[in-house]
Amino acid sequence: MKHSIAVLLVIFIAISCINSNLDGLEKKVKQWIGKELLFPKDVKFTILGTDTVKYDLSQSRYRIVSYIDSMGCISCKLQLKKWKELIMELDSIANHQVTVSLFIHSKNVRDVKLVLERAKFIHPVCLDLDNSFYNLNNFPSELMFQTFLIDEKNKVLAIGNPIHNFKVKMLYWDIIKGEAVASKHKEREVEKTQIGIDNTSVWLGNFNWKEEQKVTFKLENKGDIPLLIENVTTSCGCTSVDYDKKPMRKNEIMFLNVKYKAEHPEYLDKTIIVYCNVDSSPIRLRIWGNAVENL
Repeated sequence: MKHSIAVLLVIFIAISCINSNLDGLEKKVKQWIGKELLFPKDVKFTILGTDTVKYDLSQSRYRIVSYIDSMGCISCKLQLKKWKELIMELDSIANHQVTVSLFIHSKNVRDVKLVLERAKFIHPVCLDLDNSFYNLNNFPSELMFQTFLIDEKNKVLAIGNPIHNFKVKMLYWDIIKGEAVASKHKEREVEKTQIGIDNTSVWLGNFNWKEEQKVTFKLENKGDIPLLIENVTTSCGCTSVDYDKKPMRKNEIMFLNVKYKAEHPEYLDKTIIVYCNVDSSPIRLRIWGNAVENL
């Protein structure tokens, strides 16, 4: 029973994040829930991509395992700051009994090391140069099927990236804490309000890539129920958000202060996802523009 509920929950969470063929998505979820992940025999973990450390993959009752490939911006995909925050939160709720394993496949080890050093990410990671982890498991191309919560037998309990999706994170937390998934993850009876946003998309234009960009989104509670921002996530580690975490009363205004700092010249299209007690949650905000070499 719990197995079936977990499958339905993962499907619901996935549908809330991506537009896809529902039958195909359901089939993939059912295929992976309960499946055993396979790990390379000679897997090695390092600190900051340099010092090899002993790391027993079977040391914990629960593990979060994520595969990251080298396509696109490696810093954006890794989002190490968010992983650090999640690991700290995990340690507080599970008393260091849950581990996080990142398998990074990249042929440019130097770039990966720089990203790890900049983030001061002192947790063990696997630099999977031969892409062995992927080859053993043949993960689907969808990002949601490349991060898993597994048990001590390497069986998949849930699917999805908890640093990208707040609902996935809550699902992981409930499983780890041993709460009844069925009762906990029925849609919580949260009173809903209405929200007003002055603009959901901001064009930054052309700007020098070395200069930090700042954008402010204005949110207003237009309902009678207090507006509560549960969580805010971004699609890239180079984008950060600061906001007042107090509930907003009727007609009160809140500002989401967004900062973006490019690591190199690029065309950017970044998403800020706001989870709150309105029917349209999660709300997606967008910043886009061109970070150029010379301006």
